[in-house]
Amino acid sequence: MLAAEAASEAVQAGRAADELAAYPESFRASWLYDELHRARNFKPWMAKGLYTGSLMFGIDQIVLGGRAPWTLRHRHADHETLKKKTEVQPIEYPRPDGVISFDRNSSVYLSGTNHEENQPVHLTLKDATVPVKINLELYDAPEQRYCPAGVYEIVRDADGANPRLQINAQNCVHCKTCDIKDPTQNIVWVAPEGGGGPNYPNM
Repeated sequence: MLAAEAASEAVQAGRAADELAAYPESFRASWLYDELHRARNFKPWMAKGLYTGSLMFGIDQIVLGGRAPWTLRHRHADHETLKKKTEVQPIEYPRPDGVISFDRNSSVYLSGTNHEENQPVHLTLKDATVPVKINLELYDAPEQRYCPAGVYEIVRDADGANPRLQINAQNCVHCKTCDIKDPTQNIVWVAPEGGGGPNYPNM
C-alpha cells in the first residue's frame, strides 16, 4: 500500500519515470518497519539451534523488547547454504492422504492462481544449460522440491534420457523461493502482468 501511494503521488506530480524516494521514507516511518525491526534477530538466533535460539531470542524479545542494540546477520546468502546431493540422504515423504496432507496441484487450484496465456513469461533462465549441467548433476535439481507449486519439473524422453527443465509458469504463486534458493542464481523472477497470480478467493 505504501508503495502504491508513493507511485500514485509520483504519477500525479508528473514524475512517472523517476525513483520512488518517498516509499522507503514512508516505510521506515510505518508500524510495519517497527514490527519487522523488532523481530529481525529471530532467524539468526534460531540458526544456532532450538535451545540456544529460544533462550537468546526470548531475552531479545522479553527482556529487551525487540530493541537490542545489535543486529545479527547471516554469514552466507540462502542459496549458498544448499548442500550437494552427495552430502545428504534423500527423504522419502509419504504420499498425500487428502485429509491432512495434499498434493501440489490441488493446493495450487485452491489458491486460484492464474496467468494469461499470452503474457510475457515472468520466469526465465540466464543460461538454459545450467539446470541440467549443474543443478541436476550436483544438487539433484532442487528446484523440483523447493518450489511449493511444482513450477519446475525435470522431464525426460520415454527411455529416461535427455533430461531438461520444464517451467510451468502458469502455476507460480509468486512466493519467490526460486529467486532466493536457486544455488546458481540462474532463475530470473520478474513481476508478472498485473492481475495474474494467486487469488485465494476463499480467504
